Amino acid sequence: MAAALSLIPELDDIVKNGSAEKRAEAIERISGLFLQGAARFETRHVALFDDILVGLVPATGIATRAELAERLSKLDNAPPTLVKQLARESEIRIAGPILSRSPLLDDPTLVDIARERGQEHLAAISGRQALSPSVTDVIVRRGDRDVVRSVAANAGAQFSESGYSGLVKRATDDGMLALTVGQREDLPAASLKQLLAKSVEVVRRRLFDTAKPKQKAAINQAMIELSGAPKSQPQVRDFEPAQRAVLALHQAGNLDEAALLDFSRQHKYEESVAALAALTGMRLNVVNQLMLGDRYDPVLLLGKSIGLEWATVRAVLVLRLGPGRVASSPDIEEARINYERLSPATAQRVLTFWRLRDNGKSA
Repeated sequence: MAAALSLIPELDDIVKNGSAEKRAEAIERISGLFLQGAARFETRHVALFDDILVGLVPATGIATRAELAERLSKLDNAPPTLVKQLARESEIRIAGPILSRSPLLDDPTLVDIARERGQEHLAAISGRQALSPSVTDVIVRRGDRDVVRSVAANAGAQFSESGYSGLVKRATDDGMLALTVGQREDLPAASLKQLLAKSVEVVRRRLFDTAKPKQKAAINQAMIELSGAPKSQPQVRDFEPAQRAVLALHQAGNLDEAALLDFSRQHKYEESVAALAALTGMRLNVVNQLMLGDRYDPVLLLGKSIGLEWATVRAVLVLRLGPGRVASSPDIEEARINYERLSPATAQRVLTFWRLRDNGKSA
C-alpha cells in the first residue's frame, strides 16, 4: 500500500494541472497496483483505492475510462463507488462492460440506469448473467425490439407476472419474440396459454417444432385447454347491407379484385367476405367460416383459385386479424412463399371439393 499512498500527494496537481497523458498515467499506475493486489486486499484497502480513483477518473479521456471499466468489470471486489460511477456514464464504451458483467451493481442501480439511459445501455443490461424481475420489468417496458428479444432469450433473467404479460403483449406482433418467450421453461402456464391464444397458427407450429420435450408437453396441454375452453360469443355480423353493395357493384360491372382490395384495406369485413364469396362462387357463410378459422391456408387457396395478386391476398390475411393488429413479418413472408408455391390447379381442385361438400350438406 505504500506505493499507492505515495501517489496521493501528486493527485491534486495532476487533476488540476496535469495533461491528459499525466492523468492516464496516474490511473494506469494506481489501477495496476490495485489489480495486482486485488485478491488479497481487505475492505479498507479497496475503499482507499475507491477514494483515489473516484476523484481522478472523471478528469480523464474516454479511452482511459473505457479501458479501466473493462478491467474492473471482471472483479468482484472492485472499488464500488467507482464502478457505479462508470456504470452511469453516457458513453456506452465505458458503461457497457460494467453493465454487462460487474457483480457489484445492485438492483436499485440497474433499475435507475435502465430508466434513464437509452437502448445501448438497456442492451448491455439485458445480457447480464442474472437479472431480477424489478430490472426486467423496466427493460420490457422501455426496450426496443432487439433489446426485448435479448432479455427474453436470457436464461438467467427472471420476470414478474407483469413482465411476462408485457412480453406476451409485445410478442403478438413479433413472431420471433413469441418463439423465444414460448421456449422459456420458466414461463407460467397461464402466460404460455395467453401467448398461444394470441399467436397465429404458423407461430404455434414453429414453437412446438423447436421446443424441448418438456416444453412440448406444456404446449400440448395449453392447446388442449384452449380448444376446450368456453368460446367467447362470436361477433354477430349483418351481411345483408354488404351483399346489397356487392350485388350493386356486380351489376355495374365493377366487382373485381380492385374492389376486394379496397374493402380489405378499409377493414370492411362484411363487404370483403361478400366480395370474395361472389368472386369464387362460394356461399357467403362458407367463406366466412374459412376466414374465421385458425389457419390462413384457406385464404391462400381462395385467392390462388381466382388468380388474385399477392397484395390482395395479403390485405385479406391482415383483415382476418382485426383492426389494430398487425401480422408479424415472418408470418407474412411465410404466407407469401406458400402462396407463390401454390399452383392454380391445386387451388381450383380444393375449391371444387369444398363446393361439392357444401352442396352435399345443403342437400
